[in-house]
Amino acid sequence: METGHADDTPEPLKQSPALRAIYHNLKQSVPEEGDFILARAQQIDETIKRVRPDGWRGIQARENIIKAALLPLLENDVSEVERIFLIIKAQKEY
Repeated sequence: METGHADDTPEPLKQSPALRAIYHNLKQSVPEEGDFILARAQQIDETIKRVRPDGWRGIQARENIIKAALLPLLENDVSEVERIFLIIKAQKEY
């Protein structure tokens, strides 16, 4: 039995602050179960790592490549893409 506080953080999130940030922000807005949100967060994380151009921050055309890739993952909800993109932009990991 663990001592201290209960840690319900899924294992993959412990390795990646960026993935953890996406997960916690999705969890606030998606009334789904944790496993679904974790899978969605991992999908977003993998997509960003796959499509992000070098030096993408602050260059609209490059940021739009990432946003376009996020759109189908966030059910074509433009405002949700913008919201999650701000979290992504703040992560040094990307």
